[in-house]
Amino acid sequence: MPRKGMKTLNWFSPKHSSATDMNSPSTSPFSSPSRFAFSPSRPSFSEAVIDRTIEMAEQMITKWDPDTTTFAKVTSLFYENRKEAKDFIKYVNNLHKAMHFHASENSRSDKLVRAQSLMQIAMKRLQKEFYQILSINRALLDPESISTVSSRTSISTRSSTSEFNIEDDDIDNRVAIAGESISEVEDISNVVMADLRLIAECMISSGYTKECLQIYKVIRKSIIDEGIYRLGVEKLSSSQVHKMDWEVMDLKIKDWLNAVDVAMKTLFDGERILCDHVFASSDAIRESCFTEISKDGAMILFSFPEIVAKNSKKSPEKVFRMLDMYTSIVEHWTEIETTFSFDSESAIRSQAMTSLVKLGESIRMALAEFETALQKESSKTTVAGGGIHPLTIDAMNYIILLADYSYVLSDILGDSPPPAKSSLPESYFGMADSDESPAPVISLRFAWLILILLCKLDGKAKHYKDVSLAYLFLANNLRYIVVKVRSSNLKYLLGENWISKQEGKIKKFASNYEQLGWSHVIQSLPREPNASISPQQVKEIFKRFNSSFEQAHRKQSLYVVPNSKLRDDLKVSIARKILPVYREFYNIHRDTIAKERHSSHVIKYSPEDLAHYLSDLFFGPIESGSSSSVESSPSRTIPSQLQ
Repeated sequence: MPRKGMKTLNWFSPKHSSATDMNSPSTSPFSSPSRFAFSPSRPSFSEAVIDRTIEMAEQMITKWDPDTTTFAKVTSLFYENRKEAKDFIKYVNNLHKAMHFHASENSRSDKLVRAQSLMQIAMKRLQKEFYQILSINRALLDPESISTVSSRTSISTRSSTSEFNIEDDDIDNRVAIAGESISEVEDISNVVMADLRLIAECMISSGYTKECLQIYKVIRKSIIDEGIYRLGVEKLSSSQVHKMDWEVMDLKIKDWLNAVDVAMKTLFDGERILCDHVFASSDAIRESCFTEISKDGAMILFSFPEIVAKNSKKSPEKVFRMLDMYTSIVEHWTEIETTFSFDSESAIRSQAMTSLVKLGESIRMALAEFETALQKESSKTTVAGGGIHPLTIDAMNYIILLADYSYVLSDILGDSPPPAKSSLPESYFGMADSDESPAPVISLRFAWLILILLCKLDGKAKHYKDVSLAYLFLANNLRYIVVKVRSSNLKYLLGENWISKQEGKIKKFASNYEQLGWSHVIQSLPREPNASISPQQVKEIFKRFNSSFEQAHRKQSLYVVPNSKLRDDLKVSIARKILPVYREFYNIHRDTIAKERHSSHVIKYSPEDLAHYLSDLFFGPIESGSSSSVESSPSRTIPSQLQ
């Protein structure tokens, strides 16, 4: 006999299903199995309706039993007829409810055994469908495609297609609307993801979670593992890294840098999106599933920097690859924490942090080795013409490259104590460092490295026998350093105050050079060129000047000043000290000497001749032109101040 309250149970039939009933908390097919526990206050089920439910489910399930018909074996339910696939899911869920009813009434009922048999057939069908959808649609479900879809359509829009109460026409309408803004491929991806979620929720609610997850994990884990391998990242042992040539290791690091970018932006991100969508009904399942799929690949990816940092052969020039890897992890840290946010993925986050720590240690060690190598450099070979020393070029190139990583170096060196102030000259603190307003540690570290270089250059200047050339050498090299600082990130790290102090030193070096190299020429001219003197005295002054100038020019013509501004500044400064006095003396006494025999031996140079000779200075000998090209291509034009 029908029980009282029977009219409330018409929702068992697909023909009488309603959106209201399907989405109500008490009847949602996606809620946990505990929703079927019968309380005394809930109306009991009608056996007739339950039997009818089992009969209708049997017709649908046996039709698609892959073991009974060839059609069911070779045909995909979800590809053949999506409406029928949706009805299949409804019948399976209703069958599951019927099983709960019989289990509560009589756990040994023949009807329960029959329902259980049907459920096994249905689950076998859904396992087949789940596997086929995942396998056939690998291209549509690759992480990059999923990431693209996710960035253009909301999860809520995609997930809505998995609800039972949405008709195929509704799905088609949604796809048509979406087609106005996204590609057809993305539309298909949305439908495929909805089908996967539909099947997963049905299997999980029916108690077949293990079977569902096993299929999903095997297929999707292979995609992650294959993706990591195709990106060029492989698991390496410590001995392999230690024995590896640096050229090979450098290529592997480049592959890793590209891999971590692709992996975090598409591979793991897309996989997390898909997993969250398909298993949206259970946080615990989403966590365990994504963790098992991604853990091996992520651990291989993030353990690579640690292995390289601990086992590769150390040298200062390799520090930049370590800095590249450190920077990459730092830049992707937010993504790492977001993508691998589950508690079960703490090992992945920990591995990434460990690699960061080990890279930091390796970088600090490499910087210490560079500092030591700089301090121990002891070559006594002088550079011809007082040009730029190779040590200056190499050290500044290295320091400038380091400055490009100042952001991460601030983090790496943050805990390192700066050089003791008592060991440094006052000029070291030209960046306004004080106890009240201390300079950043990273700025002090770079200033310290350059100070070591300057000290080494001071020592090398002492190897020049000509003191004037020693000062020109210092001016050249310090000018090179300042130019490099101004044109790099060092400008912001060291500051204008530091640069101004160094430019003051350059002027002082240049002034000392002029005084030692040209003072005897300047002193050969009279202090008062228009004073009344005898012709003999005029001859002596011209001869003394000729000798002094020729001696200075012969020596100075071998000197080189690569920087065009410093070169012109020196020429102008020397010319201003010589040409005005000489020109006035020349104009006053030229006619007097010209009347005598052999006057050309007395007056060898006109003021214009001197200007041309001075303009040819500081390019060095022809064969050493390479020295003058260190900073700028030399120009032999006469500065306007000399004309």
